[in-house]
Amino acid sequence: MTDDGTTATGATGTLGYEQARDELIEVVRRLEAGGTTLEESLALWERGEELARVCRHWLEGARARLDAALAGPAENGGAQTAGNESGNKNG
Repeated sequence: MTDDGTTATGATGTLGYEQARDELIEVVRRLEAGGTTLEESLALWERGEELARVCRHWLEGARARLDAALAGPAENGGAQTAGNESGNKNG
């Protein structure tokens, strides 16, 4: 099981959000379907936890990028917005 855990952990480092999400969906489906041994269920659960961490990491990164993008125009966009509004009034 150590080899599987090590491989799974190593693989999660290279997964994109969509890949991790899709695999997590499959893990949940298999757990809900039942029919696995206790050891298999535990391995699936552990993999699901790793995949959830990967998804959370991607989502937190996306949130940070959105926050930065929204904060950037607010700081510099005031002059641009005023310029655009005056341009529309004159045009």
